[in-house]
Amino acid sequence: MNKRNKHIRTLGMALWLCILQVTALSVYAQDISRAAAKRQGQKGVLTEEVEKSVADSLAAENRRKLLELTSATAIAEEQTPTDSLNRQLKRKQWVPNPTKATWLALVIPGGGQIYNRKYWKLPIVYGGFAGCAYALSWNNKMYKDYMSAYKDAANENWNASSITDLLPPGYINRVSKTQLTETLRKRKDLYRRYRDMSIFAFIGVYLLSVVDAYVDAELSNFDITPDLSMRVEPTVIQNQPFKGGMNNHRSVGLQCSFRF
Repeated sequence: MNKRNKHIRTLGMALWLCILQVTALSVYAQDISRAAAKRQGQKGVLTEEVEKSVADSLAAENRRKLLELTSATAIAEEQTPTDSLNRQLKRKQWVPNPTKATWLALVIPGGGQIYNRKYWKLPIVYGGFAGCAYALSWNNKMYKDYMSAYKDAANENWNASSITDLLPPGYINRVSKTQLTETLRKRKDLYRRYRDMSIFAFIGVYLLSVVDAYVDAELSNFDITPDLSMRVEPTVIQNQPFKGGMNNHRSVGLQCSFRF
């Protein structure tokens, strides 16, 4: 009866320790070692070798069960189809319309650059317009002043304010009237030419902004691949002989090759 109770007790302890083997490894090892000592009829403390062998076997069993648990609970990641991802990226990529960009640049100065989303070009465009407008205003003002002074000089109205305001004090008495009239005429023609050049420069900046808007929109989806390259390397050039020459001549030079 006593022996049967011992077996029941041992079985119960083994089942209980199997459930709590991860958290109570040391207790389980001691109980198993004590039960083994009782079955063998030994008394006293277990030797160090028995405890080590039991601990190693329990550690191996724990590693095996841990591997089973981790391998069974692996979650497969859901993969996104490549085609749907490419379609989404294409929808997000914005491509400007060259015709619309050109018309906006024609109607509104700098409108094409705003439509193409190249905002860093706006200071360049508006700076060019502002410079040309200032040059046009200044040269036109100077042309009008010298034109009025030239008319008064041609009519021999030397005391007119249009002449005295342009010339330094006492300058009229130091030069001849003919030379002064010729000087005023040349200054008038000079500033008129500068005024006309300012007008052409203003038109040129306007046309450049339109061309830039069209080219930028047209080349927005241009594919630049590694095949586009330029290579410069040394080479040996075979020269043709002159008349009466016996042998061909060679020279060293540079060879430039383009790859499309």
